[in-house]
Amino acid sequence: MSVSTAFVRAKLEALPVRTTASSSMSSSTAPRSRLAAPIRRNWGMIKCEAAPDALADPANAASSLSALEQLKASAADRYTKERSSIAVIGLSIHTAPVEMREKLAIPEAEWPRAISELCDLNHIEEAAVLSTCNRMEIYVVALSRHRGVKEVTEWMSKTSGIPSSEICEHRFLLYDQDATQHIFEVSAGLDSLVLGEGQILAQVKQVVKVGQGVVGFGRNISGLFKHAITVGKRVRTETNIAAGAVSVSSAAVELALMKLPEVSHSTARILVVGAGKMGKLVIKHLAAKGCTKIVVVNRSEDRVSAIREEIKDVEIIYKPLTEMLTCTAQADVVFTSTASETPLFLKEHVVDLPPVSPNAGGLRLFVDISVPRNVGACLNDLETARVYNVDDLKEVVAANKEDRLRKAMEAQAIIAEESKQFEAWRDSLETVPTIKKLRAYAERIRGAELEKCLSKMGDDVPKKTKKGVEDLSRGIVNKLLHGPMQHLRCDGSDSRTLTETLENMHALNSFLENLSLVNVTLPLKFNTVFI
Repeated sequence: MSVSTAFVRAKLEALPVRTTASSSMSSSTAPRSRLAAPIRRNWGMIKCEAAPDALADPANAASSLSALEQLKASAADRYTKERSSIAVIGLSIHTAPVEMREKLAIPEAEWPRAISELCDLNHIEEAAVLSTCNRMEIYVVALSRHRGVKEVTEWMSKTSGIPSSEICEHRFLLYDQDATQHIFEVSAGLDSLVLGEGQILAQVKQVVKVGQGVVGFGRNISGLFKHAITVGKRVRTETNIAAGAVSVSSAAVELALMKLPEVSHSTARILVVGAGKMGKLVIKHLAAKGCTKIVVVNRSEDRVSAIREEIKDVEIIYKPLTEMLTCTAQADVVFTSTASETPLFLKEHVVDLPPVSPNAGGLRLFVDISVPRNVGACLNDLETARVYNVDDLKEVVAANKEDRLRKAMEAQAIIAEESKQFEAWRDSLETVPTIKKLRAYAERIRGAELEKCLSKMGDDVPKKTKKGVEDLSRGIVNKLLHGPMQHLRCDGSDSRTLTETLENMHALNSFLENLSLVNVTLPLKFNTVFI
């Protein structure tokens, strides 16, 4: 939809204003035209006519001309800009290999710094980072979508060392309603490798938690992610899409069991490196599969002790990082899930380890669900080891995907409804400054007229009478403003279009902005009509 606004004075040339575009449509410029004055629209908001006595007074006429010329020179600039767009620039397990995603990954501790750097770019107002093992997505509010995307892509290239051209080959770009729908689908688990998995919702919540207090995590992006959390919860409640769903951690355990000989499922020696959220889930799923003894290597013992308290039927043995290779030598299967940005296992670390028993398949299995990866792919060159990463989990999750696809269709209806609500909320943000301006303008007039009235009444007027007059003035203003306020608060729930609301809003802003530019009382009759 496009919006065009014109503020026309009596017997003077019209002030043309460029159109702005909403949502996923690109901005365009309306043809410049001259309109007859004064404007009288049956559906319109504002009519401005020069008062007859004003035109007769040269001084007043000069003031009017000066004020309106300033309006023409200054106010138009604000309303010729295209509307800021919400954009997502992302790479996921569906579009990019893990080798690329791990270079682009941003640790959670670095998210505030990344937001600040992104908002330092010329065309970026707000930003957020969602970086997980399966995706790296940057959400921004961009003053210009194309320039903003270019700047973000160049920033990603600079921080990762990957050429911009290569990022462009694997990235996906979504704007406004499409970007909104995407993060809602992500939060609901519809875009996950494991359809309906619940961990992504916790990760979306973490984006909001980390973003609190960060300057660039502004109202639009914050509102988007908070609404996404609501959508994620609602989808899981109303569709039961997560019932029976596997997670990345459970898929990793299933993959290991698929690769091990069945006779060794209960006897295989298990090592888990990392006791964070993912590591804890791995341990839980191993316990559910009947594993009775697990060695856990972690930086500190606190988390391991907490897991041991929670899972009492399994012998969980803590070992420090310094003993990681020693523990690996005694393990048949090694799960890794740490935040290390450099590999923990390379060929030289594993080549001299004692071989695995033939009963356990003769190969030491490394199941790496970390991004960046904890285990180098070079281990596959060894005859004694095999490495699997998150991209290898697809064969596991395909089996139980069909039933949840049906539930995903139900979830899409919820997402469509919630997307519409979010867009209405975002549209309403544009009218808030105008409503405040209109209220302030009316209050200035009320105050001035009240003061004149009371001064004419003299000093001996009872306080009760003064209060009655003041209450009367407020009541009149509130009654007069009720219609305009309701019209500006149009949220798409009635027959009025957002185009009409924005056109009304821009016209009001033009008038009110002009009043703030000059310190004179304009001799104009300001007639507002709401149909």
